[in-house]
Amino acid sequence: MNLHVVIGFGPAGAATARLLAERGHTVKVVTRNGRPAEPGIEHVALDASDAARLTEAVRGATALYHCAAPPYHRWVQELPGLASSVCAAAEATGAVLVLLGNLYGYGPVEGPLTEGLPLAATGPKGRVRAAVWEQARRLHEEGRLRAVEVRASDFFGPGVTDGGHLAARVMPRLLHGKSVSALGDPDAPHSWSYLPDVAAALAEVAGEEQAWGRAWHVPTGPAQSVRAMVDALAAEAGTAPVAVRGLPPAVLGLASLFSPLMRELKEIRYQFDRPFTLDSRAYEAAFALRATPLDAQVKATVEWWRARPGDGR
Repeated sequence: MNLHVVIGFGPAGAATARLLAERGHTVKVVTRNGRPAEPGIEHVALDASDAARLTEAVRGATALYHCAAPPYHRWVQELPGLASSVCAAAEATGAVLVLLGNLYGYGPVEGPLTEGLPLAATGPKGRVRAAVWEQARRLHEEGRLRAVEVRASDFFGPGVTDGGHLAARVMPRLLHGKSVSALGDPDAPHSWSYLPDVAAALAEVAGEEQAWGRAWHVPTGPAQSVRAMVDALAAEAGTAPVAVRGLPPAVLGLASLFSPLMRELKEIRYQFDRPFTLDSRAYEAAFALRATPLDAQVKATVEWWRARPGDGR
């Protein structure tokens, strides 16, 4: 069995660690505060920005998965140091570095997002996300480590809670037949990356040498508007119809005075005001993974939320 080290235990880190354990690998998870043990997974408490301690935790690993992120409003201050530490650990140990990225680095573009687009974001969070990959890619090209990045759109599915636009702010209300609010235009097409597919993509590219040295988009199904997704979820839950209302800019502005998260969301408002679609054909042409069918995603998501204490009907 190979050792795989996952940094971070948010939705993607947890899904990736559990998938790797299910496949029979030895899995170590690194988080700042640690967690109780669970089958097949060793949890280690350490600050991943401490390169020396992280390197010791990674020794002997086949792959290192960087799925951690500081609080949303602290990205600019803390992501660079964390990324440098992770790169140092990968370089020192020889583990393949698998970065979980997103689409912020491209900035606003016309048309579908492909991996060939320049990382031309001008906002601070977009630029720092781009810089994380640019650092790893440079080190890869210099032969100092082996790196690959997997980029996902907004997470959707079981395990996605506070950070998801179709999660904690939507699902509990939807399951009780109540109206929901959406950031931006609720009828604009938008890509949603299903969390189990994100984990499966991270695991797949770690073992594919042809994947290393570049970024790939997670296999993601056809774009669906917030309204279409809510309609599908409500139909599965048996609570249809559920009203969907767009969150006006004035309301977002007022909320940003009191909420750091809402304040930070202003930078990526463009992703919800107009079509925002991910093209994953390059990944699908090169590797085996395909996006889970939407009806299966919706069914699993409704079942997961219904099973959560206080969220189901």
